[in-house]
Amino acid sequence: MHPYPHIYRVSAAGSAAGPVMVSSSQLPDIATAPPPQFDGPVGFWSPENLLCAAVADCFILTFRSLARAARFDWLQLDCRVDGTLERTEGIARFTRFATAAVLTVAAGSDHDKARGLLERAEHDCLIANSLHGTRTLETEIVSATDSR
Repeated sequence: MHPYPHIYRVSAAGSAAGPVMVSSSQLPDIATAPPPQFDGPVGFWSPENLLCAAVADCFILTFRSLARAARFDWLQLDCRVDGTLERTEGIARFTRFATAAVLTVAAGSDHDKARGLLERAEHDCLIANSLHGTRTLETEIVSATDSR
């Protein structure tokens, strides 16, 4: 890991109508638009979607790092984040982030250790820690069946 501070530079460009193009060096551009809830078109990522995606992505990447350090083997982690946008104190803001995670592990894996790592990943996620909404975590641990 590089020493702090880390700087992440992202640019956006748009005109009076149409999508906004979000870009960053050495990454593919992303076309964004307002979400349908704000009368935007269907089929585009919105800033709201990207924020919730960042929470979900960070959760999985944090879990991956923690599991590696703990020498915990796992097969798949599926994560959904429901972000709740509300008007409070006269402004619109995300007030809640509900994370639902389904972890698939090999038969015989330590479910308590898995649950602890999932909880720690939620606690340590730097993206979620940068937000002000309340956070919840719902976990499910599934043992893969041996197909032999």
